[in-house]
This record gives sequence, C-alpha cells and structure tokens, in this order.
Amino acid sequence: MKTFKLLAVASTLLSLCPALAGEFKVAGLTFNGPEQFVSVKPSSFMRKAQLKVGVDAAEGQIVFFHFGPQGGGGLQANIDRWYGQFTEPRKDINAKTEKSKAGEAPVTFVSAEGTFKAGPPRGPIEEKPGYALLGAIIESKQGAIFAKFTGPKATVSAQAAAFKKMITEAK
Repeated sequence: MKTFKLLAVASTLLSLCPALAGEFKVAGLTFNGPEQFVSVKPSSFMRKAQLKVGVDAAEGQIVFFHFGPQGGGGLQANIDRWYGQFTEPRKDINAKTEKSKAGEAPVTFVSAEGTFKAGPPRGPIEEKPGYALLGAIIESKQGAIFAKFTGPKATVSAQAAAFKKMITEAK
C-alpha cells in the first residue's frame, strides 16, 4: 500500500512539472523549442502546439495554428488581422514585416507592440498594455503554419532571437 501511495505522489508531482518544449511537429515541419520554452497542453482544438515563455506577470505564450492546404486566409489578411489585435492604429504600434526562410519554405515575420486585445475569437477581450506580438507565417507545402508569440514587451524582446531561430531552423 505504501508503494502505491508513493507512486501516486510521484506521478502527481511529475504531472505538475512543466515539460521542456523540445522537438514537436506541425504540418510536416519539425520545430526544436529552446530550453526556456515550455510545452503546455493546447487550450483549444485549433492550436497544434502551445508553449509558455517566462513566469508570472512576465509570461508570454507561443501558439501554432495550421488549417490545411487552403486554410487560414491569405498572407496579407493574417498580417492585417494580427495588427488589428492592438487598440492603437497601425502607425502607432511599430508594425514591421520581415522575410526569411524555414528550410525551403518562405517565412514572413510580423511584429508589433502596444495594447494587445487578448481573448478568444468572438469572445471577451482583455486589453493588455505594454504587450508585443512576434508572429511567423510559414508557407509550408502542407499549407500555412501560423506561429504567434505574445506577451509583455520585455519578455517577447528578450526571447525574439530564440523564437526566430526555432522558426528558421524548422525542418
């Protein structure tokens, strides 16, 4: 009986420990999350992977979406939608795009900062001032992969290079 209780306690403690992001796949591409990114259970069936970055009030999140070969809308529509997730006008959010590659796949990085409107689509919105968004739209053979990193500006800025490396080194 003592062994069973000990195993139950150990199992509970392990389930409370976060898992390093490590290697994960989305739409045929393999990503290698750096050790400071922690894998968490996706909070929606639409999310193909979800990572946590930082702790407490400085916590950011990275979510990956894939809607199939023709899903998710076009490149510019998604860039516009991401910029529209800020309360300020585009000219005031330091909106930028940058082209790159993930293997052979074209990537468009998108960044902005300001008051982020967090919340589910068509759900309640929570305005978060001092936030940043760093997104990547990867034009993979199996359809676009959308990776969006949001959080306090300091957290996103501090981990921007690690996020970009994770995206551009996908295989």
